[in-house]
Amino acid sequence: MTTQHWSLTTGSRVAVYHYPPTHHSPRHPIPLVYLNGGPVRGISVLDHRFLQLLARQGYDVYAYEQAGGGRSNLLPMGQYTISRTVSDLAAFIDRLNKGKVDILGFSSGGAVLTRSLADPSVAARLHRAIIAEPGPMDGPTAHITGHKGRKSARGLAPAPSGPRSTHVPRYAVAFGLMRLGLLSPDTGLIGQAEGDNALAAADLGSDTASAYCARDAHRLPAEDTAQNFSFSPAASLRIQQTVKDSPSIAAQLRQSRTPAMLLIAECSSQVRQWETTVLANDPAIQRTQYLPGVGHHMWNGLDDNNDRAAAVITAFLQDKPAPLPNYPTRDEIPAFLRDHK
Repeated sequence: MTTQHWSLTTGSRVAVYHYPPTHHSPRHPIPLVYLNGGPVRGISVLDHRFLQLLARQGYDVYAYEQAGGGRSNLLPMGQYTISRTVSDLAAFIDRLNKGKVDILGFSSGGAVLTRSLADPSVAARLHRAIIAEPGPMDGPTAHITGHKGRKSARGLAPAPSGPRSTHVPRYAVAFGLMRLGLLSPDTGLIGQAEGDNALAAADLGSDTASAYCARDAHRLPAEDTAQNFSFSPAASLRIQQTVKDSPSIAAQLRQSRTPAMLLIAECSSQVRQWETTVLANDPAIQRTQYLPGVGHHMWNGLDDNNDRAAAVITAFLQDKPAPLPNYPTRDEIPAFLRDHK
């Protein structure tokens, strides 16, 4: 994969990946931009393969790693905020200079996309929006402690092999205290770049396993390579905290007019209400697709999961009938929360 670096008007300098449509497929005129999860981590190898699949189906695909993640440049710790990530998205679309774009936002990228839909100045740049397995969209949602999807592979999958920085006491203590909120992300105990470089894929083993169904516990695919993996725990925690501290965006989201689709996984590790709150408040969500047999990382290379995810995405982008039932609808949210535990 070839990496470009773009300087945005916000001051961020981000790593950009472009997968142009292949010649044997009908080309789709609207560019497709991918927002990965993390929030501040590299785009996984599995994601790159999925984006290449969409390019083979005629989509002009762009992806960028959020500032501080992957091959993108770091920011001063105080500049990692959810509002900055939304501003970076708008600046990226402007830098792309191809008019309105379709957006696929996954996990925390789905939360960035949701907040963009609630901001008219950013939403004006969006053609269609696909919100896949979103994180919490604002402070009130982040504080919901509801249930999750069907059982994931967390606690069932074999421990990942490879080095772990969390076996080193200084890293283990610092990362642990940051997660507990007892140590600020801008601590001098571990510098930002040092923390990014120290954390290894094996450190996130249980988080990775939580993105797959229990039945896949003994065949988890490799999400990253040693060259590709990058995760910034400090910057990610800082952005998550700014979401928790943010006021409700529900009133603004109710004004959204951008055609949108919500994707929910059967074995989702996300709190269900993070997903259904978006559905309840965004009147422009035209369809919801509940994907059976997959966990949080819906396009994972196992079986036909990539093709199934691509089918629901491309059907929506082309305004064609959905491959799956529109489920849950807004009216079905209470029953969905009751039945899918």
